[in-house]
Amino acid sequence: MANSVQFVTDDSGQKTAVVLPIAEYERLIEDLEDYAAIADRRKEPTISHEQFVSELKQDGTLPS
Repeated sequence: MANSVQFVTDDSGQKTAVVLPIAEYERLIEDLEDYAAIADRRKEPTISHEQFVSELKQDGTLPS
């Protein structure tokens, strides 16, 4: 998809803006939102894999 990216330049040839396909823009926005969620959750407490599996079994998400 990089081939379809276009740059807008000023009179001196300096890049001032970029034009990209909507699908690429939406993918970039989704990635940005994912990174923001990761940053927000970085300081949340963690649990062990064993505890996580145990909780999934207790609530019926995984079979016992």
